[in-house]
Amino acid sequence: MEQQLKQPITYRFPAGFWWGSATSATQIEGAANEGGKGKNIWDHWYEKEPHRFFNGVGPSTTSDFYHRYKEDIALMKEIGHNSFRFSISWSRLIPDGVGEVNPEAVRFYNTVIDELLTSGIEPFVNLYHFDMPLAMQNIGGWESREVVDAYARYASICFELFGDRVKKWFTHNEPIVPVEGGYLYDFHYPNIVDFRRAVQVAYHTVIAHAKAVAAFRKAAIPGGQIGIILNLTPSYPRSQHPADVKAAHIADLLFNRSFLDPAVKGEYPQDLIELLDEHDFLPVTEAGDRELIKENTIDLLGINYYQPRRVKAKEHLPNPDAPFLPERFFDYYAMPGRKMNPYRGWEIYEKGIYDILINIKENYGNIECFISENGMGVEGEDRFRNENGMIHDDYRIAFIREHLKWVHRAMEEGVNVKGYHLWTFMDNWSWTNAYKNRYGLVAVDLDNGLKRTIKKSGYWFKTVAENNGF
Repeated sequence: MEQQLKQPITYRFPAGFWWGSATSATQIEGAANEGGKGKNIWDHWYEKEPHRFFNGVGPSTTSDFYHRYKEDIALMKEIGHNSFRFSISWSRLIPDGVGEVNPEAVRFYNTVIDELLTSGIEPFVNLYHFDMPLAMQNIGGWESREVVDAYARYASICFELFGDRVKKWFTHNEPIVPVEGGYLYDFHYPNIVDFRRAVQVAYHTVIAHAKAVAAFRKAAIPGGQIGIILNLTPSYPRSQHPADVKAAHIADLLFNRSFLDPAVKGEYPQDLIELLDEHDFLPVTEAGDRELIKENTIDLLGINYYQPRRVKAKEHLPNPDAPFLPERFFDYYAMPGRKMNPYRGWEIYEKGIYDILINIKENYGNIECFISENGMGVEGEDRFRNENGMIHDDYRIAFIREHLKWVHRAMEEGVNVKGYHLWTFMDNWSWTNAYKNRYGLVAVDLDNGLKRTIKKSGYWFKTVAENNGF
């Protein structure tokens, strides 16, 4: 480690750059049936179909941050964090989504926020990370305007309770994912495959986001900023053939611009509206929606980047009787010679992070942004544990370093990027994958009382944060 400190800094980041990590309530808190928490859709789905979760591991304990947050925050400080994004569990704070606020949850989140601030770590708070309260899902989830209004009330309550100390707020993390998982591809509850309902869910999520932004403006938090966290996955065409280019453009409209444009520009792309209209899939809207979206754009954009999307024109006509899905418009393309993370089945393409940032600069007013997630999940990391018990995850160090080089280049070209958060601080529960792939800077030993051990990457990250570069 001493050698790293003595190396000259080639890639220097500005003073005050946000070094940290990101996680979510359901993935680390545990205590799913404690502290007055109501059920969310993950608690329910696991009870119903435990076989759909890797090794049958559900969300009840996860990494037990609920009881160990002091120890964990001390470790964050030790590995150089000056910022940390977590989410509030709507079903912990308001167990049925709409009723009384749970005082035990208020106490928990207050102590977490205070502990972070005492440790010199700025809390970045996200309001919704895939964890719909079951009571809200039972009345339609994001298909329901009633749930949209309940979410806006929940957001207001959070600003009121914690806005005196929390200045960085986010409405949603990766809002396209519950659309894909819950309403198109069957990897989240409620496991519906229905394009029309998916479009409505996506639209209502944007309305919920805009209402939360409006509530934030009303709360007038001094020095506060509100944003959204989007997983922007660049869509690269196989070739410059017009059919391939069109396929990539449609993929970009559906998966990226469906949230990016309304959040940053306050309006939907005209060609997305035309595409949905042409196939008779426009969502049901209400009077005043357009103005609501227009007037409530964000201050700060979080960008999650893991992998590119490579597409080509359809090889075959789609089955007219099959469910209508986005793949009606394109096929996926496996580029020869691509670099892969074999555990996750994802391509590693570091330049993608630069392409996203340049797009934000050129087409989205160079809005203030940061890398809110980037990371590498690897299975069986115990193989890399040395005799002292430390996991030597050199592959993770290389992954972060190569992405940061491209972030640095984008900054040199004038992109307004303020920080880099890794997914994630400690190994956490990853939805149906549970603990299959590990992402953390800190290892969590499931067989040894959830013991925490800093990995080699954690110490490397500390030197990067302390030196503001590498």
